[in-house]
Amino acid sequence: MAKITGPLSGDAKNTVTDALQGALVDLIDLSLVAKQAHWNLIGSHFRSIHLQLDKVTDLARTHMDTIAERAVALGANPDGRAATVAKSTKLAQLESGWVEDGKVLATIIDVLDGISRRMHERVRATDQPDPVSQDLLISVAQDIDKQHWMFQAMR
Repeated sequence: MAKITGPLSGDAKNTVTDALQGALVDLIDLSLVAKQAHWNLIGSHFRSIHLQLDKVTDLARTHMDTIAERAVALGANPDGRAATVAKSTKLAQLESGWVEDGKVLATIIDVLDGISRRMHERVRATDQPDPVSQDLLISVAQDIDKQHWMFQAMR
Protein backbone atom coordinates (compact mmCIF):
# COMPACT_ATOMS: atom_id res chain seq x y z
CA MET A 1 0.00 0.00 0.00
CA ALA A 2 1.26 3.47 -0.89
CA LYS A 3 1.94 5.90 1.92
CA ILE A 4 1.63 9.68 1.77
CA THR A 5 4.46 11.51 3.50
CA GLY A 6 5.06 15.19 4.00
CA PRO A 7 7.72 17.61 5.19
CA LEU A 8 6.90 17.34 8.91
CA SER A 9 7.51 14.61 11.44
CA GLY A 10 7.24 13.94 15.16
CA ASP A 11 5.83 16.61 17.45
CA ALA A 12 5.67 19.20 14.66
CA LYS A 13 3.48 16.95 12.52
CA ASN A 14 1.25 16.05 15.49
CA THR A 15 0.77 19.70 16.47
CA VAL A 16 -0.08 20.78 12.96
CA THR A 17 -2.34 17.86 12.08
CA ASP A 18 -4.22 18.27 15.37
CA ALA A 19 -4.78 21.95 14.51
CA LEU A 20 -5.94 21.07 11.02
CA GLN A 21 -8.28 18.33 12.26
CA GLY A 22 -9.83 20.70 14.81
CA ALA A 23 -10.30 23.31 12.10
CA LEU A 24 -11.87 20.72 9.81
CA VAL A 25 -14.42 19.68 12.44
CA ASP A 26 -15.27 23.33 13.17
CA LEU A 27 -15.76 24.10 9.49
CA ILE A 28 -17.83 21.02 8.68
CA ASP A 29 -20.14 21.64 11.60
CA LEU A 30 -20.30 25.37 10.82
CA SER A 31 -21.57 24.50 7.33
CA LEU A 32 -24.22 22.23 8.88
CA VAL A 33 -25.32 24.68 11.57
CA ALA A 34 -25.50 27.53 9.04
CA LYS A 35 -27.60 25.48 6.62
CA GLN A 36 -29.91 24.29 9.41
CA ALA A 37 -30.44 27.92 10.42
CA HIS A 38 -30.87 28.94 6.76
CA TRP A 39 -33.66 26.41 6.22
CA ASN A 40 -35.55 27.01 9.47
CA LEU A 41 -35.18 30.76 9.95
CA ILE A 42 -38.28 32.88 10.50
CA GLY A 43 -38.77 36.50 11.45
CA SER A 44 -38.79 40.02 10.12
CA HIS A 45 -35.06 39.91 9.27
CA PHE A 46 -35.41 36.65 7.36
CA ARG A 47 -34.03 37.73 3.99
CA SER A 48 -30.79 39.40 5.07
CA ILE A 49 -29.91 36.65 7.56
CA HIS A 50 -30.95 33.91 5.13
CA LEU A 51 -28.59 35.26 2.45
CA GLN A 52 -25.71 35.81 4.89
CA LEU A 53 -26.01 32.22 6.15
CA ASP A 54 -25.38 31.01 2.58
CA LYS A 55 -22.15 33.01 2.54
CA VAL A 56 -21.08 31.35 5.79
CA THR A 57 -21.88 27.91 4.39
CA ASP A 58 -19.90 28.62 1.22
CA LEU A 59 -16.84 29.88 3.08
CA ALA A 60 -16.92 26.90 5.46
CA ARG A 61 -17.13 24.42 2.58
CA THR A 62 -14.32 26.10 0.65
CA HIS A 63 -11.99 26.27 3.64
CA MET A 64 -12.76 22.75 4.87
CA ASP A 65 -11.59 21.29 1.57
CA THR A 66 -8.37 23.33 1.64
CA ILE A 67 -7.70 22.37 5.27
CA ALA A 68 -8.35 18.67 4.64
CA GLU A 69 -6.11 18.65 1.58
CA ARG A 70 -3.31 20.30 3.57
CA ALA A 71 -3.57 17.52 6.15
CA VAL A 72 -3.25 14.94 3.38
CA ALA A 73 -0.22 16.77 1.97
CA LEU A 74 1.38 16.39 5.41
CA GLY A 75 0.69 12.65 5.41
CA ALA A 76 -2.28 12.75 7.78
CA ASN A 77 -5.78 11.41 7.25
CA PRO A 78 -8.44 14.10 7.72
CA ASP A 79 -11.55 12.75 9.39
CA GLY A 80 -14.74 14.46 8.29
CA ARG A 81 -17.08 11.59 9.01
CA ALA A 82 -20.42 12.51 10.56
CA ALA A 83 -19.71 10.44 13.67
CA THR A 84 -16.36 12.16 14.18
CA VAL A 85 -17.86 15.62 13.75
CA ALA A 86 -20.76 14.81 16.10
CA LYS A 87 -18.38 13.47 18.75
CA SER A 88 -15.80 16.25 18.43
CA THR A 89 -17.77 19.43 17.74
CA LYS A 90 -17.68 22.34 20.15
CA LEU A 91 -20.37 24.30 18.28
CA ALA A 92 -23.70 25.20 19.83
CA GLN A 93 -26.56 23.52 18.02
CA LEU A 94 -29.90 25.04 17.07
CA GLU A 95 -33.10 23.46 18.33
CA SER A 96 -35.24 21.66 15.79
CA GLY A 97 -38.13 23.40 14.08
CA TRP A 98 -38.59 27.03 13.17
CA VAL A 99 -36.08 29.37 14.79
CA GLU A 100 -36.71 33.08 15.29
CA ASP A 101 -34.23 35.42 13.66
CA GLY A 102 -32.98 36.80 16.99
CA LYS A 103 -32.20 33.30 18.25
CA VAL A 104 -30.42 32.45 14.99
CA LEU A 105 -28.33 35.62 15.24
CA ALA A 106 -27.39 34.87 18.85
CA THR A 107 -26.45 31.27 18.04
CA ILE A 108 -24.43 32.12 14.93
CA ILE A 109 -22.61 34.94 16.72
CA ASP A 110 -21.73 32.53 19.53
CA VAL A 111 -20.64 29.82 17.09
CA LEU A 112 -18.45 32.21 15.08
CA ASP A 113 -16.93 33.64 18.27
CA GLY A 114 -15.91 30.17 19.45
CA ILE A 115 -14.50 29.19 16.06
CA SER A 116 -12.59 32.48 15.89
CA ARG A 117 -10.99 31.88 19.28
CA ARG A 118 -9.99 28.32 18.35
CA MET A 119 -8.64 29.42 14.95
CA HIS A 120 -6.48 32.05 16.59
CA GLU A 121 -5.13 29.41 18.99
CA ARG A 122 -4.36 27.17 16.00
CA VAL A 123 -2.61 30.04 14.23
CA ARG A 124 -0.35 30.50 17.26
CA ALA A 125 0.26 26.75 17.61
CA THR A 126 1.38 26.37 13.98
CA ASP A 127 3.66 29.43 13.88
CA GLN A 128 6.92 27.51 14.35
CA PRO A 129 6.18 23.98 13.10
CA ASP A 130 4.51 24.90 9.79
CA PRO A 131 4.04 28.43 8.47
CA VAL A 132 2.29 27.02 5.37
CA SER A 133 -0.52 25.50 7.45
CA GLN A 134 -0.50 28.61 9.62
CA ASP A 135 -1.14 30.72 6.52
CA LEU A 136 -4.20 28.62 5.66
CA LEU A 137 -5.50 28.95 9.22
CA ILE A 138 -4.94 32.71 9.10
CA SER A 139 -7.12 32.85 5.99
CA VAL A 140 -9.86 30.89 7.76
CA ALA A 141 -9.60 33.13 10.83
CA GLN A 142 -9.84 36.24 8.68
CA ASP A 143 -13.05 35.05 7.01
CA ILE A 144 -14.58 33.83 10.28
CA ASP A 145 -13.78 37.13 11.99
CA LYS A 146 -15.40 39.04 9.12
CA GLN A 147 -18.58 36.97 9.35
CA HIS A 148 -18.59 37.36 13.14
CA TRP A 149 -18.51 41.13 12.70
CA MET A 150 -21.25 41.07 10.05
CA PHE A 151 -23.62 39.00 12.16
CA GLN A 152 -22.97 41.19 15.21
CA ALA A 153 -23.85 44.24 13.10
CA MET A 154 -27.27 42.69 12.27
CA ARG A 155 -28.45 42.78 15.91
